[in-house]
Amino acid sequence: MSLSHTFIFLFSIITLIISNGVFSQQSNIILPSEQQRNTEKLTHIHFYYHDIRTKKNPTMIQIIDTPKNVANGFGSVFMMDDAMTEGPELSSKHIGRAQGLIGLSSLHDIAECMLINLVFDEGSYGGSTLSMLGRNPISKQNRETSIVGGTGVFRFARGFAIANSVNSISTPQHYIVEYNITVSHP
Repeated sequence: MSLSHTFIFLFSIITLIISNGVFSQQSNIILPSEQQRNTEKLTHIHFYYHDIRTKKNPTMIQIIDTPKNVANGFGSVFMMDDAMTEGPELSSKHIGRAQGLIGLSSLHDIAECMLINLVFDEGSYGGSTLSMLGRNPISKQNRETSIVGGTGVFRFARGFAIANSVNSISTPQHYIVEYNITVSHP
C-alpha cells in the first residue's frame, strides 16, 4: 500500500471513530452538547491569595535568579502554590490553591508574566480549575489578566481577572492579592 493510500485509510478510520463518539464514550469525561455550549453563564468569583515567602513553609519560591546588573530582576522565575481564601486573612475559609509559574518579564518596570491555575476545592466549584495567563504590572492596582480556559464546571471558560494588592495588611513575607474574576462558561 502506498504512503498516500495509508494516510487516507488512517484518516478515514480516525474520522469514523470521532464521528461515532468512541473517544468520549470510553472516558469519564462528559462533553457538553451543542445546546449546552450555546447557553453560557456569567460567573463572578471573589477571593484572596497569599504569597508566603518565609524560610519555613514558603508558598512561593524563586527557581531562577538573574545577575545583579539586570534591571528589575528581569528573567527571575518563581513557582507558587498559594492558598486562596474567602477573606483577606489567611485564617479565613480556604477555597483552593493558586498554583503556577511567574517570571519577571520587563526591563522597563516591575511586571510579571503569569501562568496560574486556580484550583477550587470547596463548594459548587470544587474539583474545577481556571487558567489565568497574562502580564501583571504588580506596582499598579486594578491589574487585568486573561482567563483562558478551565476544567470541570469551567470547561470552555473565558474571561478576565482584576487583581489588587492588599498593601494595608501585606508584608514582605506575606503578600496578599485580592481577585475579582468574571468568566463566561457553559
